[in-house]
This record gives sequence, structure tokens and C-alpha cells, in this order.
Amino acid sequence: MQDKTDRRSQRTRQAIDDAFIELLMEKGYDVLSVKDIIDRANVGRSTFYAHYKDKEGLFVSQMERLVKVLSQHGPQEVSKENPFFPSLGLFRHVQEQKKLYKLLTWDSGINLLNGYLQKSLSGQIEQNLVTSGQTFDVPIPVIANFLAGSFLSMLKWWLDGKMAYTPEQINEMYCTLAVKGIG
Repeated sequence: MQDKTDRRSQRTRQAIDDAFIELLMEKGYDVLSVKDIIDRANVGRSTFYAHYKDKEGLFVSQMERLVKVLSQHGPQEVSKENPFFPSLGLFRHVQEQKKLYKLLTWDSGINLLNGYLQKSLSGQIEQNLVTSGQTFDVPIPVIANFLAGSFLSMLKWWLDGKMAYTPEQINEMYCTLAVKGIG
């Protein structure tokens, strides 16, 4: 019976997640309500709250899922140009999913997205800096935070500029500006 309940719970969570993403792309984060989500997912209000605290909790859950997808899409190995995290893979993924990312950067959800991605990327970069064995003049957490913030800032600028550069070009610029400065 437990297995059946777990599968049902997974299906319900997936329905809520899918409804959220669809509505996010249709309406935007600001005007999206829990009622919209439960109506689209065809679940009750109490069912929604059994899975998520509120709309922001659902958003954070989606960001966690996004970070997992980003880490799977990006090359697992760092490149010579950026030995600290797979920025080219991330730029390529964003280009493939530009409609969703563009929407997220224009809505109030950008603050949640930036905060979550900043923390996640900083952690990944910090871990790679530590395992690189290199020594730096600046503390590693400061470098990691700088690289993550610079990446997210450049990513938003790229999206706002209608992706006038290829992922390879924007990554090369990012590496020139941010990564070479700390190496």
C-alpha cells in the first residue's frame, strides 16, 4: 500500500509542478495564484498544501529541480577556459530554454531565482576551487560568490539583449572578464 501511495503522491506533485510551469509561461509569476495552479493541476487546496507551503515554496522546489537539470545539461567536467564550473553548458541550456528564462528574468520571480541560483552556483564553484588545489589572494568563498554573481549578471544581460551572441561567444567573454581575473 505504501508504494501505491508514494506513486500517487509523485503523480500529484508532478501535476502541480507541470501546472506551475505551464502557468508561469502563460501568465508570469506575479499574477499566478495558488488557485490557478490547483485548478490547472486538478487537485484540491489541501492537497497542494500537503506538498508545498505556498507559491514561493513551489517556486523554490522548481529552482532545485532546475539546478539539477542545469548540472545534468552542463558538462560534468570543467573546461580549460573555466576550470571552476561548466559555464558554457549553462549558457547553452539557457539558450535552449530561453522562453522560460526570459520570463523569469522579467518577473518578480527573478529575486527568488537569483538568490537560489547564486547560492547553488557559489557552492558548486567553491567546491571546485577547493579541489583545484590552487591558492588565491582572496578567500575562496568570496571568489565563488563573485564568479556566481558575475555569471548571473552576464546571463541576465545576455537574455535582455535578445541573445545577440552565441553561447560560445558569451562564455568566452565571461571567462575573459571573470575567470582570468582570479586565475
